[in-house]
Amino acid sequence: MRILDRHILKSVITIFVSCVFVFLFMYVIIDVLSKLEDIIKSQIHYTLLIQYYITYLPIMFVQVAPFSCLLSTLYTFSKLNHDNEIIAMRAAGLSILYITKTVILFGLMISLLVFWINDRFAPKAMLTTQKIIAQMDEAGKNRNEKKTEVLTNVSMYGLRNRLFFINKFYPTTKTMQGITILEQDEEQNLTRKIIANKGAYEDGLWKFYQSITYNFDKNGQIIDEPLYFEEEIMTIPETPHDFLAQRQRPEYMTINQLDNYIWKLSKSGAKTVINTLNIDLYQKFFSPFSSLIMILLGIPFSLIMRKRATGLSSIGFSIMVGFLYYILDAICIAIGRGGLLPPILAASGGHIIAIIFSIYLINKLP
Repeated sequence: MRILDRHILKSVITIFVSCVFVFLFMYVIIDVLSKLEDIIKSQIHYTLLIQYYITYLPIMFVQVAPFSCLLSTLYTFSKLNHDNEIIAMRAAGLSILYITKTVILFGLMISLLVFWINDRFAPKAMLTTQKIIAQMDEAGKNRNEKKTEVLTNVSMYGLRNRLFFINKFYPTTKTMQGITILEQDEEQNLTRKIIANKGAYEDGLWKFYQSITYNFDKNGQIIDEPLYFEEEIMTIPETPHDFLAQRQRPEYMTINQLDNYIWKLSKSGAKTVINTLNIDLYQKFFSPFSSLIMILLGIPFSLIMRKRATGLSSIGFSIMVGFLYYILDAICIAIGRGGLLPPILAASGGHIIAIIFSIYLINKLP
């Protein structure tokens, strides 16, 4: 590596690491202060708090990395521009790509690191932090009072084109109350509706109590008389674990877990839900590269800054550029969730536009 590359890379890494530590420190301090009253009332032990924030570190790093990359790029090149070093490099015949290639490679490495952390550690960290939060809530209650875990308003798209709606689900006892099952054909027309007061999972089978079954024709009209059973064995392949997994949101899943979940739902015919989940899946591939895109956006802005536009001014530029970039990404995702864009284009549209815009600005540099 040449002296010039080492000089630029050292500055970028120093500012990046400093920004990450400052952002993480500010995040923890603000979060603690916002929850200080609850912490004191619940008498939460400091070891539990330390465990919570250590577990949350991967998530915080993924969130602050793009802005840290942008700020380090803006500050480094605006400082070089302020000291007329960019002019000297350009006068020596060095291109913008040659000057910035080290920083671009650094952004690519950070993006790959974020991708790895986001897939391998962030989902587990989210689940662990949720458990710790539950422990904190329990710390403020009577320790002798034991409550049975209950999930309310559980919904699931299952196999064989079934939609499940459960009022209450008790994982420990493998029972549920207030059950509604809608069965659909391949065109998502309702063919059967099952309502049951209670369900229990015994010996690998679901047993429903006080159930009523309605059959429908293609026009959605009830055919035949409703069938009532005081007790009925249901041929449902879903297990209690499948219903328990419904509380996991896409951000709590790895790429493989989400991909398998989408494959399972693809047999239910729930096109809208599958479209949304596909967007979430593609986001897991594209969003980690926000760090690289932030650097590409920061390069032209830092090189066109006036001589006085360093220091705190670079922070203002970083906020503006990052804010507009995230707004554009959010708009593309919203349009995709509305069905107006294919999932892969919805997840990548904002990033592609930002890359094209940054390349355009870099080519416009003198």
